[in-house]
Amino acid sequence: MALRQFVRTTAPKMGLHGSIPALSTSIARHYSTGEQVFRFPPDPSPPIFACFLSLPWRSCEDPRAPLRYPRPLATDISTPNHSSLRAVIQGLKYMQSHEWAKVEGDIVTVGITDHAQAELGDVVYVELPEVGATVTHKSTFGVVESVKAASDVYSPISGEVVAINEDLADSPGKVNEGSYTDGWMMKVKMSSPAELDSLMDAAQYEAACDQ
Repeated sequence: MALRQFVRTTAPKMGLHGSIPALSTSIARHYSTGEQVFRFPPDPSPPIFACFLSLPWRSCEDPRAPLRYPRPLATDISTPNHSSLRAVIQGLKYMQSHEWAKVEGDIVTVGITDHAQAELGDVVYVELPEVGATVTHKSTFGVVESVKAASDVYSPISGEVVAINEDLADSPGKVNEGSYTDGWMMKVKMSSPAELDSLMDAAQYEAACDQ
């Protein structure tokens, strides 16, 4: 109610008489009343809607609360656009396609990076190879499906699969919760250690994500 009164009072001063009902409804639907950022409506009228973006506001739950100003716009509040907000672990090897490899002797643990899980969103299914299967350097070994998309995952190394993360069958969300820890996918006994030389270190991978 307070929002609609504000629009009815302010809009006429800006020559927007005919747009008052639609404008107040659009702002009420798309403007945040908490700490999260807000998004433009699917088909906004920028000259009308944008004029309100920098105006102070109060939470509808407490009209006596101090005035707040909207935080910067983001295209998707679940996946920040800045790769610097996502973890890159020192000591691991990385692929351009966002897989990581942890080398321990001749065994390599493989998973997808924090950057990859953030881009995918909530993971709902993970397909992995069977133990004993052979994987090939830079070839597909599985699939990760999320609420947004399905994506192939690629092996950073050639060799025999000696273990898979069976927990992901029932709890695929572990990929989101800990992509470098509980969200690991498979362990490979590598057959060609020289292939590691083609992978990126942490600094190189972080630079690639920033491009």
